[in-house]
Formats: sequence, C-alpha cells, structure tokens
Amino acid sequence: MSKAITSRNEDYSQWYNDLIIKAGLADYSAVRGCMVIKPYGYALWENMQQVLDKKFKDTGHENAYFPLFVPKSLFEAEEKNAEGFAKECAVVTHYRLKNDPSNPGKLIVDPEAKLEEELVVRPTSEAIIWNTYKKWIQSYRDLPILINQWANVVRWEMRTRLFLRTTEFLWQEGHTAHATQEEAIHETKQMINIYASFAEDWMALPVIQGVKSASERFAGAEDTYTIEALMQDGKALQAGTSHFLGQNFAKAFDVTFINKENKSELVWATSWGVSTRLIGALVMAHSDDQGLVLPPKLAPIQVVIVPIYKGEESKPVIDAKATEILNALKAKNIKAKYDANENNRPGWKFAEYEMKGIPVRIAIGLKDIENNVVEVARRDTKTKEAMPIDGIANTIENLLDEIQQSIFQKAQEFQTTHITAVNSWEEFVEVLDTTTGFISAHWDGTADTENQIKEKTKATIRCIPLGNPLEDGHCILSGKPSTQRVLFARAY
Repeated sequence: MSKAITSRNEDYSQWYNDLIIKAGLADYSAVRGCMVIKPYGYALWENMQQVLDKKFKDTGHENAYFPLFVPKSLFEAEEKNAEGFAKECAVVTHYRLKNDPSNPGKLIVDPEAKLEEELVVRPTSEAIIWNTYKKWIQSYRDLPILINQWANVVRWEMRTRLFLRTTEFLWQEGHTAHATQEEAIHETKQMINIYASFAEDWMALPVIQGVKSASERFAGAEDTYTIEALMQDGKALQAGTSHFLGQNFAKAFDVTFINKENKSELVWATSWGVSTRLIGALVMAHSDDQGLVLPPKLAPIQVVIVPIYKGEESKPVIDAKATEILNALKAKNIKAKYDANENNRPGWKFAEYEMKGIPVRIAIGLKDIENNVVEVARRDTKTKEAMPIDGIANTIENLLDEIQQSIFQKAQEFQTTHITAVNSWEEFVEVLDTTTGFISAHWDGTADTENQIKEKTKATIRCIPLGNPLEDGHCILSGKPSTQRVLFARAY
C-alpha cells in the first residue's frame, strides 16, 4: 500500500493528499472545496472534541448553539469584522426553487422568492452571538457569560486542501462576555494556554505561543494570541487562536450592563477557536512515507492484534489467547482491536494498519503461545520485539506512554533545530530558501515593512513569542531600530 503514496521528498503536498485519502481520513466531495470526513477521520475529531470539551467545561464554559445564518445587517455591524470576512462569505438571497418551464425536470431559482434581507452563511459567529447577548445582559450579575459552540462554518476559499483549508469545516468557537478588561484578557490567555497544552500533551505537537502583529490579527480584535506549529516541510501552521475583542462588539451591538456602582458600562469580549485543521497538523507533523503516525492518546485504535494462523487447528487456540489479551487491554481502557478477518492475509493487515498509524501492533501465532510471547511492533520506530504474554496489558500501557513521549520529542527536536536567528536580509532569504522553518529576526514594527517582506518572500510574521526577551537590533529589511525579534515563516 505504501507504494501508492508519493514520498515526502518527491512532493510533500502530494504526499499529504495521498495519505489523507489512502489512510481513510477524508475524501473529495461533489461540492467544490468541501470534503467528506470518513469514519476514521471523524473518530480522530471526536477524540479531540472529547478532550477539549472537558477542558472547556472544567474552566466553567457551557455549550450552546447559534444559527448558521446571519442577517447581513448584523454581520456588517462591526465594520472591521465585516470587512475582514466579506470576500469569503457565502450569501443566501432566495428561499425557493421552482420547475424550469423551458427545461422539464430541471429547477431554477424562483425570482419571486427573493429574501427581503440577504443571509450570510456564518464564517464566524460574533455578530449573531453578540446580538443575542444584548438580550441576555443587563446587570453585572449576568456576567461573565462563558459559552462554547461546536459547529460548522463556511469560508469561500479559492484554493482548498483537505483539512487545512476547505470551504466548509468543523470547529469550536468560544464567545465570552465580561465585566472588566482584566477578566477578558485573563480569559484570552487562559484559552490559548488550554490550546497549547492540548497540542503538546495530546497531539504530541510542540507549539510556540505568541501574539499576532496588527496586520495578522483577527478582524475586529484588539489582540490575537496564537499557537504556531512547524510541519515537516518547514512550513508553519496556525493551530489555534484566542482573541481579546475589547469592547468592539459591545459597541457595535450596544451591549451594556449596570455595574455595582449602578452605572452603565460596555461589556468586554473574547472569542477563541480550533478546527478540523488540527487533523491536518497531526498528519503533517508526525507521519512518514508508509502512512500515518498517530499519538496514542488520540488514536482511534491504539493497539491491533493480528493472528497468524497455521492450519485450521491453530485458530481456536490463537483466538482464545488473543481474546484474553484483548480483554486485558480493554480493562485498562486501551482502545484495542482483534482482527480475525480471514479474508485478508497478515501481510496485508500489517500494511493496512501501518498506513492507518495504529501505534502498536501485536502479532500472535501458535509458536508464540507455546513460548508465552507475542511480537509487538511500534509504528513510530518500526521496531519489533518479542514480549511475554504475562503482564502484557501493563507492558503495552507503558509502551503507549513511551510512544506518546517519543513522538513529541522527535517533533520538538525538529522544531528546535529549525528556528534560526538571522541578522541581515541576505541571511533571511538564504535560510528561508534552504533551511526553512521559523526565522527569528528583528522587525521595525511597521505594517509597511511587514507587507514588503511578505511580498518579496511570501513569509509572514507568525507571532511575537510570549515572554519574548528584549534586545537591541536593527530591522532586517529597513535597518531601523528594533527592540525584539519576531518569528517569520512561510505558512499554510
């Protein structure tokens, strides 16, 4: 099966697309720019949802759901937000079709069914939510409001890629309302920390936390916090964002409250989100030319047991022992599967589960049982080892933890060795084209210089790292004084 995957060195982009399809994560659909998430890919998303949903609820957030459609007048109420998303909006203008009189069996839009006001298919939900919050908030006693929504959104992309950039995608979006600026800023930082811990502890994906430059902020935000990850081709991927919205949406929708001093104040806001793009990040950060490499904590199947039958008489013996091992693994809440399907040979199964990134594969035959061992193969290192059947559940439990850490350490080492400090324009361009990865360089803080660098190289400021040390220097392009380095990269 691996022969059907283009190698990373040959064509990284094609390798990614091949792998998504061959591993059964997603498929192309009849709708331009949209994908079908297949059961195996959706199982990954469900695992991510479960972890994140618990983290949100543990910090006091509740789930709700808001409409998919946003009246245009509401959408354009906050001007920066409307302007930022205007070119990506899908718009509903009519509410009915009718038979085409000149083409029997076909349908046309009924011109008599034009909406009085166009509806925007949500690209993000700030407008509809803050229009609702206006009704919910009167007093400081109504605050804070801490709501999360699991939903789909539509952004009309011209160039799409499975999971990374699709016209419709799944995500969660948190929208919170606070009485004070301090509370809102604390919420913004808290949520980016949650995203970072999820990425590192569960996805085995090292990330850099930082704030976006003014040009790269979310439309309508005062500050955007981000986690930036590095993919194996040296390109950066924005893996999650948390936005301090200030009072911009409260002003746009006239959301005020009476404070403890009985005075009227505008509410402070945040929003934050991650999407199914995280599945793309998982694939690109860890996988190889043979298929997926999944961190055990998120793998839909953590362990697969493959029987090696030699004659019909061996089957009941092997099945019995394999089932015993399976039950022992499940007793430890390990997601295990016994593949006793006789339609496929063991070699085919090995290739299939390698492609799907199952962290651990156990092979068991009659001789293994006689010797009280099984063959245990790790997907991340491709190593195999005979291990005693006695206590195998404990052994596998520890091995899964080891694999999780190993995958993270490998990715962290890659990130560390692909952050390069440069001090001149010539160095910047050379590193960008040869070493790739993050480039740490001085910038004069102006949007003009930032835009020039982007136009010349297609590299953007990924973030200004949190806790960034101050140092005197000169901007790599303009030569003007600078007080700190920022991280540049070409990105997805």
